[in-house]
Amino acid sequence: MGKKVVIMGVSSIILVAMVVAVAVGVTRDGTAQKSDAEEIPVSSKAVQSICQPTDYKEACEKSLSSANTTEPKELVKIAFKAAKEQISLALQNSTELEKLQKDPKTSQALQTCNEALDLAIDNLQESFDKLGSMEWSKIGDYVNDLQTWLSGSYSYGTMCLDAFEDNSTSTVEAKKKMEKAIQSAKELTSNALVMVNQIEKVLSSLSFTGTSRRLLSDDGFPTWLSEGKRQLLSVPASRIKPNAVVAKDGSGQFKTLTDALAQVPIRKDNRTYVIHVKAGVYQEYVEIGKKMTHIMIIGDGPTKTKFTGSKNYVDGVNTFKTGTFRALGAGFIAKGVGFENSAGSEKHQAVALHVAGDMSVIHNCQIDGYQDTLLTAANRQFYKDCTISGTVDFIFGYGSAVFQNCKMLVRKPSDNQQCMVTADGRDNAHLKSGIVIQNSVITASPEMAPVKKDFDSYLGRPWKPLARTIIMNTLIDDVIHPDGWMPWAGDMHIDTCFYGEFNNKGVGANLSKRVTWSKKISAKEAGEYTVARFIAGDKWIPKSGVPFVAGL
Repeated sequence: MGKKVVIMGVSSIILVAMVVAVAVGVTRDGTAQKSDAEEIPVSSKAVQSICQPTDYKEACEKSLSSANTTEPKELVKIAFKAAKEQISLALQNSTELEKLQKDPKTSQALQTCNEALDLAIDNLQESFDKLGSMEWSKIGDYVNDLQTWLSGSYSYGTMCLDAFEDNSTSTVEAKKKMEKAIQSAKELTSNALVMVNQIEKVLSSLSFTGTSRRLLSDDGFPTWLSEGKRQLLSVPASRIKPNAVVAKDGSGQFKTLTDALAQVPIRKDNRTYVIHVKAGVYQEYVEIGKKMTHIMIIGDGPTKTKFTGSKNYVDGVNTFKTGTFRALGAGFIAKGVGFENSAGSEKHQAVALHVAGDMSVIHNCQIDGYQDTLLTAANRQFYKDCTISGTVDFIFGYGSAVFQNCKMLVRKPSDNQQCMVTADGRDNAHLKSGIVIQNSVITASPEMAPVKKDFDSYLGRPWKPLARTIIMNTLIDDVIHPDGWMPWAGDMHIDTCFYGEFNNKGVGANLSKRVTWSKKISAKEAGEYTVARFIAGDKWIPKSGVPFVAGL
């Protein structure tokens, strides 16, 4: 009976951190408070209360000023809707600017911005829909979902601005216009995220996780996973019957993956569509669009089935458009596949794999490149038994990515270059994002090993002010400089980033000479960045098909 009372209480206060107490104006001694504030409508008091913890209170209260309700759920929905409307206006501005733009690089930047803002709208819409349909007594099940989607929406706004890479007059002017257009959208999205983060704080204070936590079922899979997908993931990749087969030699239904994707039927459920790509080197640029959800690509092995390309920044391609393989749809799974950008270190930014779909799983894959090899663009991502190689910032992005049992190979860079394994793009303290490397190996590639003393290599550098990277239970070889981490430029971001290390081993794991702005974290702190805690992976990562460690 007591637990039921707690659940009912949480349902009513969870998003506003005791908004009811503020709204009715009760004093500490329990008597009714009479003051000038008494004449303020109750709905206005509720708005003030829900906006109190946000960073942009004025924008928050203005966005909710027309709300004629004290219902927490409705107030938060209105906040989500307001953020979406502002992003839509920013997208409108970007689209109009692109139509008038004649400079190729500025036009590319605006195209990337358009795509990013479009994806931001999708994330906010998903948040709005989830909020409207959920039962408040089960709110604990969905906190991570909402945090992820709102974080993704905010970060897509950052990506939009980062797309303006050129220093030409037209590009600089276009960026200024977009910064102005997107400011309100980012503020309101940040506010919405703060409201959701308040849920987590209240739940933690009550030691409450919901009444219907989506745990694994008796067969070891998430309870929400369809029977069809369970069957797919419970057998080896070689025994899965695909929906389509791609083969360069003509022995399949298609010769390219692009042709196979063009024939994927529209599905109204979450059934996985499996495409087997036979061994071969596929010189094609693949995009799994945002509407292509639950696509599984199975190769014949990470060195046998390979997608390769060479688009790069030096040759005039926007960084976010250089990816050989781009996976934007949710529920993307890749097994036994290689992804490569062969542009070389002298061509600077050149992405091999770009992943943005929420709840993506990359298993037993090889991802090779030089600078910016892997873009973890947004949302929750899990990498298991993968090899990722590169030179500068070769794992970078804005998403929430966990790497388990992976090998990070530091390649030989160009002369006078330094190597950085990671570069996280978190730029707001409320974002549920970062890079986590667990039970992995960081070492030199074969061509780098003989000359590793000639180049300084680091675990990472803070691309954005609130960059967050955690490395735990990992073997760090002597390819890594004793400092461990390096600033972005000068001392930029060193006072605000978060670099944590826990229980690592190897010569490169010695903390005695680490930079003072990195941190040796405790087991308790490290636990916050495990698969279960950081990306709620115990709810959506397949247990059998892709085994994982939920904790430390």
